[in-house]
Amino acid sequence: MDKAKITMKTELITIDFTKPLAGQLTLPAEILAGGGLVAFPTETVYGLGGNALDADAAGKIYAAKGRPSDNPLIVHIARPSDAEKYAYTNALYEKLAKAFMPGPLTVVLPKRENVPCSVTGGLMTVGIRCPGDPVARELIRLAGVPIAAPSANVSGRPSPTAASHVADDLNGRIDCIIDGGEAEVGLESTIVKIDGERLILLRPGAITPEMLRAVCEEVVLDNGILDRLPEGKAPEAPGMKYRHYAPRARVHLLRAKDENDDTFDEKAIAFFREKLAQDPSVGILCYDEHLPFLQGAHVYSYGEKADDRAHSHLLFDCLRRFDETDAAAIYAVVGKTEGIGLALYNRMLKASAYTVIYI
Repeated sequence: MDKAKITMKTELITIDFTKPLAGQLTLPAEILAGGGLVAFPTETVYGLGGNALDADAAGKIYAAKGRPSDNPLIVHIARPSDAEKYAYTNALYEKLAKAFMPGPLTVVLPKRENVPCSVTGGLMTVGIRCPGDPVARELIRLAGVPIAAPSANVSGRPSPTAASHVADDLNGRIDCIIDGGEAEVGLESTIVKIDGERLILLRPGAITPEMLRAVCEEVVLDNGILDRLPEGKAPEAPGMKYRHYAPRARVHLLRAKDENDDTFDEKAIAFFREKLAQDPSVGILCYDEHLPFLQGAHVYSYGEKADDRAHSHLLFDCLRRFDETDAAAIYAVVGKTEGIGLALYNRMLKASAYTVIYI
């Protein structure tokens, strides 16, 4: 971080889950109500929160992150029913809320006038989310205002899944960090836009397309999930337009030409060994099953091959670990795009600037 950016003392509050939350969250709630910024835990990643009804607070969020102002913020609420105060809801929203809220789902709806356009990136829609994390919901309740919050990291870097990640990026730039332990999911929320009787999936997450189709028959995947957003098109949701989730080293994805190729693991191990022979300092992100066959200073695993949940939980932490090394390049294995695998692949595509090697 640029030390010149450190302009304030950042309070750190560590949650003791054996004690009532309200007393521990009084100070950060007062900070939010007063227009300040607080990083807080959610079940997905840590969020950087400000009063969603305060245009100046939104400006502070963009400044602290170094985030482009056309990149929308998500409005977090304490109860699903609170959405009606800030957006125009409908029957499909109610179905989604009943099925998935509180939880890792954001629903894009037409906004009400009390939500500033600075929060929505100039759009007339707003993303509404009721987080599953009890610390987050209690914080919103105590603050008495909805919380606008992107991920609590410097724009472009891997999202934070622990308070230490937030401190690495934002210490001295924000008023307070709440340490509520590691984020359970590890990837940002699923974002859907209601379009008549159908849903448009803008960003995949732990609420998968398969799960959404159990509530709404027609779920359409936005082209921006697997492809670059066209030049000049405004992003409808966070994470769609700009370089995201990226460590400092260049990331290259390693993927099977045929997802049913039984020899892919052997090919991947041979590829990694060749790269390590060329440069022992190269970064490798692989599966547990690959580790016995690889030797290198910066070889990390993000779980067993079949464990997509572990991959999502560990991805951003692993990418941040590479920033502590001298690795100039990172080669990362990716698997199938079913279930949460679609969200994982989406984040890795953004982190790699769409650099994919097929073997």
